[in-house]
Amino acid sequence: MSFEAALLQRSGQIGTCLISALSALPEGHIRDGMSHALDGGKRLRGFLVIESAALFGVPAAQSVFAAAAIEALHAYSLVHDDLPCMDDDDLRRGQPTVHVKWDEATAVLVGDALQSLAFEQLAGAAAHPDPAVRVALIASLSHAAGAAGMVLGQAQDIAAETAGRTLSLEEITELQANKTGALIRWSAEAGAVLGQADRAPLRVYSTALGLAFQIADDILDVEGDAATTGKRVGKDAGAGKATFVSLLGLEAAKARAAELVAEAETALAPYGDAARNLRDAARFVISRNL
Repeated sequence: MSFEAALLQRSGQIGTCLISALSALPEGHIRDGMSHALDGGKRLRGFLVIESAALFGVPAAQSVFAAAAIEALHAYSLVHDDLPCMDDDDLRRGQPTVHVKWDEATAVLVGDALQSLAFEQLAGAAAHPDPAVRVALIASLSHAAGAAGMVLGQAQDIAAETAGRTLSLEEITELQANKTGALIRWSAEAGAVLGQADRAPLRVYSTALGLAFQIADDILDVEGDAATTGKRVGKDAGAGKATFVSLLGLEAAKARAAELVAEAETALAPYGDAARNLRDAARFVISRNL
């Protein structure tokens, strides 16, 4: 099976799991907003969960709950990040953002509900028969998503806008390791948690992958267009924000992303051919349009 086919298959499995979870919720604009926020995208983070779990013999029928969890949590982060008080975006995945389609209060509540849904997916016995493993997943995702991870990165990003100076390469690397990288690291390491195995190789892999992903995003903000990326482009330059492209230059940023992909691939050496889809995922993040 090609990488594209595998990504599509995993996306479908995750989508089915999420639809099932949403169908159990009361009808109304909150459920509708959650469905809207979860629609579209490649579901790469969920893909990483399922593929990393497969390395340790964990079937997709089990790992899909952790995959659905990270997709719900990621969607919450996007809904809130798009709000006028945050990044103020009106387009996401080619569709109006939640606060544009409904209103700001609904968007806040939809994000809150998606976050709760994420942890609910991890708490059930279907996610893993061992309660200790489920607690480990919940604890690690709480850490990755919170004030020492994604939320910290978002706060650092907001603070940078009023810092009165351009962030250094070291500072922007730290910011993005939190804002974008923390959830990508969790996604890959979740497979090892589910398989009760050593997380170290997947931590190295996902750290490099997360940074390459963000560099690719910065490149897309320069070279992409809204029709292909599904969101507004050129915002960073317009706002005068420091990015990997502004600090390194376009060609050097592309070269650095390629180096990081090579690092990610090397980290997967212990898993041999079983990690083929994860290697392909690393190459995908610097070649994607969406």
